[in-house]
Amino acid sequence: MTYTVVVLKERDGRYSVVVPALPGCTTWGESVPEALDMVKEAILAYFDGLQELGRPVPPDVQPVTFDLGDATEASVYRVSVKEAAAVA
Repeated sequence: MTYTVVVLKERDGRYSVVVPALPGCTTWGESVPEALDMVKEAILAYFDGLQELGRPVPPDVQPVTFDLGDATEASVYRVSVKEAAAVA
């Protein structure tokens, strides 16, 4: 599965990441590469939660909208994760 994610550079220097297609799926990292690695883990954990609830994995959303909040800048990326076999 591939999802669009938004990486926000926070005022304290860290990078927050949100996944617009997965409400509440957020994480952060000290650098962009770390934040992107962390969001892959967050997406997989989100899938686990959906599986426990018996809910389907939602598709990516287009167009992507987000709130910049207090962040100083934002970048949009596409990340791919392997969907667990039991989730579908």
